[in-house]
Amino acid sequence: MDLSEQITQLEADLLELGSLLEKSERKRVQELLKQEQKKVENELSVKRQQREQQIRREADPSAASKAAYTVKITNYAWDQSEKFIKIYLTLKDVHKIPSENVEVKFTERSFSVLVKDLAGKNHQMTVLSLLHPIDEKESYKKIKTDMVLIMCKKQTTKKWDCLTRVEKQSKEKDKPNIDGNADPSEGLMSVLKKIYEEGDDEMKRTINKAWSESQEKKLRGEDMMDL
Repeated sequence: MDLSEQITQLEADLLELGSLLEKSERKRVQELLKQEQKKVENELSVKRQQREQQIRREADPSAASKAAYTVKITNYAWDQSEKFIKIYLTLKDVHKIPSENVEVKFTERSFSVLVKDLAGKNHQMTVLSLLHPIDEKESYKKIKTDMVLIMCKKQTTKKWDCLTRVEKQSKEKDKPNIDGNADPSEGLMSVLKKIYEEGDDEMKRTINKAWSESQEKKLRGEDMMDL
């Protein structure tokens, strides 16, 4: 059934619902009819918009490619379950465009998303070097209200600490290098040294002052022991 036939059927459903609503006398029945009426109205609105876009593309097939430019998707979040890594892409009105306009490609270590002709723009996102391999054949997309949900199927049920290997390496690089068997004071010195090297002049003055005061207290303590 093409879009025109779907629109015709929805319009007929809407008319019949309106007729039933006028004849209904029970409040509960009226509420149910109103809920269904609203659902059909929303679906009809989406189909009409899709039909308008289809007419524009048929009139000038190159119009979309000429008018649209590509922007990077930056508004996203991710979560995980035992079996899936879930990436949430927030894109206003994405549920109103044809589902075939949302293209998602998976490999064992990456995925890419291309949303075509949404508000006159193409929207793109590529994530490389996923932390662990995924099952590309079992991975898929879901289109929700104002959102695209990317479902990456894990090859194992192992919990992911972050989304990509680059993020993992960055976190490990930023961790102070503290040996579990070393003297705890050496670990503290390592942390203080890192803060000192990366801090501004005010931070360095503060650390120098604190260090000097601690050394003075230490010397005074030793002097007291000699007495």
